[in-house]
Amino acid sequence: MIKEFKEFISRGNMMDLAVGVIIGAAFTAIVNSLVKDLINPLIGLFIGKIDLSNLKFTVGEATFKYGSFLSAVINFLIIALVVFFLIKLVNKMMPKKEVEEDDPTPTNEELYLRQIRDLLQEKTK
Repeated sequence: MIKEFKEFISRGNMMDLAVGVIIGAAFTAIVNSLVKDLINPLIGLFIGKIDLSNLKFTVGEATFKYGSFLSAVINFLIIALVVFFLIKLVNKMMPKKEVEEDDPTPTNEELYLRQIRDLLQEKTK
């Protein structure tokens, strides 16, 4: 069982996934700082408030923090935009794979099916 686990964990896919999660967490911290420390104050200048995360309204005893929601939406849009550009860059850098043509020699099964087809066509004529 330990051997199977070792094989499972050392597969390329698992290592790629682990690296992706770690890089993603670090990138999220950068984007959160960008939104909180740069973009939100810039937006706050235009709407008259400096800190978007404190924007809220209350109805009865319920408090709706829509400023935090706006920050989350901005985070998402920035991350999505960066990932989009990253994928475009990777696609440009990676060489295009040539489409491999199928082997033109037919298999035995295909030959038998062709013979059956030809026999059926001869019968119907």
